[in-house]
Amino acid sequence: MLDRRSLFAATAAVGSFVGAAFGSRKANAATHTSVNLTPKGDVEPRGSKNRLERLPALDLESKYDFVTGFRSWHNKSNRVVSQRVEKILEEKGLDPKAKYSMEKVLPLIEDDHLVGTSGRTWISNQQVTWKILQDYFHEHADEYIAEMEAADNDGPGTLELNPDMEIPKYTKHEIHIQPGGYVGDEFAGHVYHYGTNSFYVGAIGDNEQDQIHIGTANRLPLPEDGVVKRILVQGCGTGQMTSALKERFPDAEVWGIDVGGPMVRYAHMRARNLGLDVNFAQRLAEDTKFPDGYFDIVTSYIINHELPQDSNRAVIAEAHRVTRPGGYYYPVDFRSGGADGRAYGQYRRWWDHRWNTEVWSREYHTLDFDGEIEKAGFTMNRETKAALPGFGARHAVKKA
Repeated sequence: MLDRRSLFAATAAVGSFVGAAFGSRKANAATHTSVNLTPKGDVEPRGSKNRLERLPALDLESKYDFVTGFRSWHNKSNRVVSQRVEKILEEKGLDPKAKYSMEKVLPLIEDDHLVGTSGRTWISNQQVTWKILQDYFHEHADEYIAEMEAADNDGPGTLELNPDMEIPKYTKHEIHIQPGGYVGDEFAGHVYHYGTNSFYVGAIGDNEQDQIHIGTANRLPLPEDGVVKRILVQGCGTGQMTSALKERFPDAEVWGIDVGGPMVRYAHMRARNLGLDVNFAQRLAEDTKFPDGYFDIVTSYIINHELPQDSNRAVIAEAHRVTRPGGYYYPVDFRSGGADGRAYGQYRRWWDHRWNTEVWSREYHTLDFDGEIEKAGFTMNRETKAALPGFGARHAVKKA
């Protein structure tokens, strides 16, 4: 019998081996805008695959292909782990198909060897994914900083950085265990973009050409009067959906804001390389600085589960303030509002919270998010389909 200590020594060794092998140093299609192939100061040693700049070194790309392939294989193996959890429940005399609280599930399965090994190998792969990307960009910091500096004041589009702004404590966590998080590493945008492309392949599907963001942007509804002059994306990250919305609505004034200066800096540089006139600013989603009723559409892309409940309420209130009468708010994120669920899903939610630094995810999933939107003064349109299939459909209209 393999005891718990031996199990975790073995799985830790797997993670150490993979890390050592890589070195010890630190949807629906839109009409794509033509990529600017020779922007000023651009660093692109291996060219692009349409929208996506190829990783700058073949060695880095090889490592990236490995971790992405491993992630895809691992996610397919989740069915085996799920079946193991169902078997554990059956052995305890419980219905494996029933819904349970997290407190009920956790003591039953957290010490199982197969479940533990699955979690440990996933985390090791996550750590290596971040490390290979962060190491490369830091090792070549001078050229990539110069590239961003060349783009900062270049158009089309504008960039506003606020290096002296007070960064709220809740935003400083290393979400997804990304070293430095979104605010603490000057290359957070670079690392996040390529790292999350790996996540998509292993979960939803390929997103190298922003297919998932473009499809989501294209499925957002029009306001009832059809007028779309201004759009805001709260918590825009690396700007993929913000840019996709500009492509769908080329005549609109489009803004993406995020607390992470490195994120909006990268977003601006990438939109500029795509030839898109998009505005990015380092601001808080709960304090956007825009006038009342300024936007026809206010949206976001999977940020709400990264926020504590009070901050989510503040973000919703701000969305209501800056949405015009007749406009709408459509936050794209997971469904929420229930404390109970199937056993393996409950365990994974706890595990994601504990080991993948999804600090606020449990708070989000127990929040009646739709109810909070209605409390802020919006009217929910329940007939709209989800803009991102499998996620929540939240078409919240601000009545005149």
